[in-house]
Amino acid sequence: MGRQFRRNEINKMKHVLVDTSVWIDFFNEKTISPKSEILQRLIENNDLIYICPVIYQEILQGIRDDNTFEDIKNIIQDFNMLRFNIMEVTNTAIEIFRNLRKSGITIRKSNDCLIAAYAILGDLYLLHKDRDFEKMTNHVNLKIV
Repeated sequence: MGRQFRRNEINKMKHVLVDTSVWIDFFNEKTISPKSEILQRLIENNDLIYICPVIYQEILQGIRDDNTFEDIKNIIQDFNMLRFNIMEVTNTAIEIFRNLRKSGITIRKSNDCLIAAYAILGDLYLLHKDRDFEKMTNHVNLKIV
């Protein structure tokens, strides 16, 4: 079963995979969310922040301006990239999706199952703003902030 963490427990976290939904708020100067504030604190605390290829792609493919694209690309490349065997990640994501489906839960974006698989395989906390991850926590071993 997944576990959700209270704000005071966040300080104990040292290894966090940050979902695209949080990065978008973080890079958007007009949007400040509680989750982007948590990301800011994690960065300030020098905690180990991870991304995975799916998150990297999702962040960068949505940027229209070339200068902004290059700036953000340079920033996120400084964070830790998870590098697992792609078939292991894919098979884990398939298991997550199928098990949830058997429980009557349909995940809207299959990329979320890939992201959850990276978090599970890396034994990382997942910082997100996506309700599909909340649905997963009762059915898979996903640790979320």
